[in-house]
Amino acid sequence: MENNTPNQNEPQFRTQYIDNIDVAELLGQEQKAEISRDLPMRKWLYSWLLDPNIPGNMHKQFDKWLGILIVANLFSLMFEQVPAIFEPNKQAFHYFDIFSVIVFTIEYALRFYLAPEDEEFKKKRNARLGFVTSPFAIIDFLAVAPFYLQAFIPVDLRVLRSLRLLRILKLVRIIVPAYQEFSRLNEGRTFRQRMHALVFPSRFSGGLHELFDTFIAVWVLLSVASVILESVESIHYILNLQFVVLDSVAVAIFTLEYCMRIYSCVEDPKYQGAITGRFNQARSPSTFIDFLAIVPFYLEVFLHQVLDLRFLRIFRLARLLKLTRNSDATAVLFRVIAREWPVMSAASFIMALLLILTASMGYLLEHEAQPEKFENIPQSIYWAVITLASVGYGDISPVTPWGRAMTSVLALLGIGIFAIPAALLASAFSDELIKDREGLKANLFKILKDGKIEARETQFIRDEAKRLHLSVAEINALIDQVIKDKEIEENLKALPVHLIAQRPVHAIEYFKTCISEIRQIEMHMTEGEFENTAKDLDRLTASELQLWRQIQGKA
Repeated sequence: MENNTPNQNEPQFRTQYIDNIDVAELLGQEQKAEISRDLPMRKWLYSWLLDPNIPGNMHKQFDKWLGILIVANLFSLMFEQVPAIFEPNKQAFHYFDIFSVIVFTIEYALRFYLAPEDEEFKKKRNARLGFVTSPFAIIDFLAVAPFYLQAFIPVDLRVLRSLRLLRILKLVRIIVPAYQEFSRLNEGRTFRQRMHALVFPSRFSGGLHELFDTFIAVWVLLSVASVILESVESIHYILNLQFVVLDSVAVAIFTLEYCMRIYSCVEDPKYQGAITGRFNQARSPSTFIDFLAIVPFYLEVFLHQVLDLRFLRIFRLARLLKLTRNSDATAVLFRVIAREWPVMSAASFIMALLLILTASMGYLLEHEAQPEKFENIPQSIYWAVITLASVGYGDISPVTPWGRAMTSVLALLGIGIFAIPAALLASAFSDELIKDREGLKANLFKILKDGKIEARETQFIRDEAKRLHLSVAEINALIDQVIKDKEIEENLKALPVHLIAQRPVHAIEYFKTCISEIRQIEMHMTEGEFENTAKDLDRLTASELQLWRQIQGKA
């Protein structure tokens, strides 16, 4: 049995690393707070529910769900102004209002009860009186007072219902801390740098960037929903004016966002240059989608007297693509499609060829028997698509023996042919994730080598973990693997190849190291640069080039 224990004289890489890395803290993820049950009830409840200084408690979740309820109340108030919506659902609106008031009342009572534990009020002579007279508490009181006044005072207080709009001000409790954090992170930075931190994620963004993205996402969903509902004639007749106003506000918001991104993008090193940088940003996929989200509105406004451009309204649904900016998986998918496009185009050509041949054969075999259904080859293409896709609506089907026999064969072929693009994408997507993880692993070598993690490096790890959807456990495993691989790498440096080959374990690890280095070479080179140079200079044999392609998943 082989002794795999490293020699005492061999270099030990682990000593160069941070001994205890809190990966959860590194990724900005909060663990569940550990709050002692021995605390007094009031202090325990405040620590668990409202204390913003205890990581992992319910403070953020509490504010999050309150924010959702506040926004829902705003929409409820808007829909109440539309009789066609409000009158048939008056009872549902009433019950929702009661539920909201109960929740807001409980929140107010909790904050009143827990005020002596709050750092803002505990130093005052009367903590609860200090809470009641604070701006946030006044807003909270005004948010529920109209309901109770109307319920218990026998006078017409319908005018007070308008005060329910003050509930929107409760969002200030969420926005203000995020803004204060944003101001602290961007202290001393220019206006453009602050704008860049607001619209683009960075270590200067803080929670305000997340609120900004959420705000944009809400308006995207609202505008898309309005486009869908606008197609219903009965709804469009009732809410025509509301749809116009909503679309105008949405376009104004999206236009402002677009201008902010174009203006501030030059703060990114990738987009340096007042003109060229902004042009490159404008033609990037995500920003181009932002442009498509607003351009139909302006074309229709300014050219409606010249051309009938009402058909452009349907392109407002492209606003839904704006949400892809918040999905890292979508960016990976686009890269995969771009990388595998030659193979996919070849598969698409085969599918198109088979489709035309199938339609032609169907026309030849079925035209005489069913001239009304197989009138010509273009009409037969519909039948061919349905058959190859194995959908089989049954509206067009062969009646001749040869036609049925061909349909049976084509249905079986279609299962495999139509599955090729999906299989290619799935395989390429998996390969891309593996390459990205290998890239993260390679960067971890560099980051952890000096024994410390800087703020810039921390942000990089967080961004990569988010993009690759890696959990704390997975990052921990990756760091352990980095340490292990580097130890082996350092141990193997002192050994010649023939001694490495004597130990299968060492040989395998050495082979993995070589492949990892080859993949790192490919990652740091532009597309096709390696192969083109190798071909031009004739520096690689055919077998060596084939091996390179296999390692990169291109063969």
